[in-house]
Amino acid sequence: MAQIPEQQSPATRPSPTRQSAAQQSAAQQSAPQQATAQPGARGAAPGAAAPVPTSADVARLAGVSRATVSYVLNNATAVRISEPTRQRVQEAADELGYVPHAAARSLRAGHSRMVLMPTPTMPMGALYSHVFNELQWALRRLDYTVVQFGSLGMSGDEAARAWAELRPVAVLAPGDGTLTPRGVHVLKRSGAKAVVTLGPQRVEGAHALLMDQRAVGRCAGAHLLDRGRTRIGVVVPREPGYETFSAPRLAGLRAATETRADARVVPLELGYDEPSAAELVARWRQLGLDSVFAYNDEYAMLLLRALQDAGVDVPGETAVMGADDLLLGRLLRPRLSTVRMELPSGQRLAELVDRAVRDPAGAPEVHPLLGTEAVPREST
Repeated sequence: MAQIPEQQSPATRPSPTRQSAAQQSAAQQSAPQQATAQPGARGAAPGAAAPVPTSADVARLAGVSRATVSYVLNNATAVRISEPTRQRVQEAADELGYVPHAAARSLRAGHSRMVLMPTPTMPMGALYSHVFNELQWALRRLDYTVVQFGSLGMSGDEAARAWAELRPVAVLAPGDGTLTPRGVHVLKRSGAKAVVTLGPQRVEGAHALLMDQRAVGRCAGAHLLDRGRTRIGVVVPREPGYETFSAPRLAGLRAATETRADARVVPLELGYDEPSAAELVARWRQLGLDSVFAYNDEYAMLLLRALQDAGVDVPGETAVMGADDLLLGRLLRPRLSTVRMELPSGQRLAELVDRAVRDPAGAPEVHPLLGTEAVPREST
């Protein structure tokens, strides 16, 4: 009689004498498939769904405890883990294709580390895109997970409820009118420790990283007045979404000219295409303007080309000014005068968000961010 191994009992050990040849053959064929179904095993059978690897699988492969796996993969700083152990855990996780479960981690901690960034409804220029990219990197270094949320087509409380469903620890919303005070309340009731707006408008109950676009218009107006220009056209983009920026820029330029009795400000609707620019320029001399603030450098370049094609001398008859200080504007002839905007680093903005998360009961703060400077060139 064969000796029974210690880990098997007579009740569970299969008897070779009772297995048919067909059963033995089926067992032999299934054995390799069962072996390859284990997490981390190589050469899984084609079409077989491999089980999702767990932290226990990583711990076994790395030869450490599950707690150590958690400390390493969650970047915990409260416990010191040696570099060789960290590397072993990372290599085991990579081999198995394991990633921590964000929802489970949130349940254990009582909150998530997700910062939700809804996509803005307004078009963003190169300057803002650069700052947003910096901000996302800086938040990641502070151990937040940044998630962008496509909110186009949503408005008001509908958008806030959709954001709240993801239970973020913070929401960094565009200050474009989408978020309302009621939406702030919904987000906080759902567990958000910080609601922060980033843009030209502030919302009651939320922290505000304020980019006052009126400063851009005031800067442009002051520069044109200094150049002796008093009949100033202001481009208002026809495309939807721009009004969040264009309206305060127009208001800022009007504020810059209100002390001058001889100054006149004329809004000019313009689409971002050559036919629209040609149509506007066809009646240019009838408008009697001696200058134009063209909203930004892109619209300024479009209008400048149309003015030149129509024989309007720039800057002799009409001075042209943009905003954003794009490189292409410096390559034009005449070189484009512009308003240069300065924003703080993404690292500073991330620290402001982190401070708001750490102090959820704190009063809403307002931080003006936008600095402006006129850059005079040949077009004015």
